[in-house]
Amino acid sequence: MDGIGEDSDILFLLGTNRPEALEPALASRPGRVDQALLIPLPDGDCRRRLFNHYSRHVPLAFDDSQKFVDSTEGASAAFIRELIRKAVLTAAEEGEDVLLEESHFDRALGTLKSGGALIDKLLAFDGGPPLGETA
Repeated sequence: MDGIGEDSDILFLLGTNRPEALEPALASRPGRVDQALLIPLPDGDCRRRLFNHYSRHVPLAFDDSQKFVDSTEGASAAFIRELIRKAVLTAAEEGEDVLLEESHFDRALGTLKSGGALIDKLLAFDGGPPLGETA
């Protein structure tokens, strides 16, 4: 980088959900990238913790989130966050008090699923069974 001295301690952190699309110069020449880390999509336990984390300030009308953990297999943390955001918006449209019911999540999941390939790319859905279906 122009203007950075040789003795400068600079760290560049790059992120992508499409490593195959990286510039060939970065991907194929040693020394350009010192370390590459793969952060896998969340497993079931991680999806449950993400669900609990992102819904921690939202009153839920049900106790067991297993249905939604199962229905988000192959989804990223961003997808789970967006699912909860959309469910909250769906519940808010129905009245003043936001109480999330399973039907709000079902509708939010349907909305995200109907977004097709673009939503899958933006929110890093990685194949597996179609969202909302278990294997």
